[in-house]
Amino acid sequence: MKIYTRKGDDGTTGLYGGGRVRKDSAAPEAYGTVDEAQSALGVARSHGVRGSELDAMLIGLERDLWVLMAELATDPANSHKLVDGQSKVTKQMVDHLETMIDDVSSRFEMPKEFVVPGEDVVAAYIDVARSVVRRAERRSMVVVGEDSQVVPYLNRLSDLCWALARWAEGASLTSRGT
Repeated sequence: MKIYTRKGDDGTTGLYGGGRVRKDSAAPEAYGTVDEAQSALGVARSHGVRGSELDAMLIGLERDLWVLMAELATDPANSHKLVDGQSKVTKQMVDHLETMIDDVSSRFEMPKEFVVPGEDVVAAYIDVARSVVRRAERRSMVVVGEDSQVVPYLNRLSDLCWALARWAEGASLTSRGT
């Protein structure tokens, strides 16, 4: 099987469940930005956290982002084909992020001022992911319907990324004796 199809040479892309749209339309902008966020989380994982609790958390988030991309890449006429938790974001997925935020936030002292990213390479990449997630949230708002959980998920994910980065910084600072 070849990876290229040449179908996109006309400037269109296929949607999940059927249909085609221009590559510069709202849906590809939204799910493409989520794809960037997923890649940024992968870069964070590649910098020395393999096998750790943080690694497991990031893998779970990366897998969740496939669900978001599937929902965002679906023509609204085919939304009835989406499956909760597999190709459609659920309230339970959003609730799980809130639980993770509360857990991770309890592991470090909350900063009393604005944070300057870059104390640790893993934290810095998670901060990059956070800023991409915020852009994905903005891009997604014009794509999803009112009942979708995509925007709430992305909103919580940016908060979780912030908390994960602060936690990673704290672990790094402690191990360096600072």
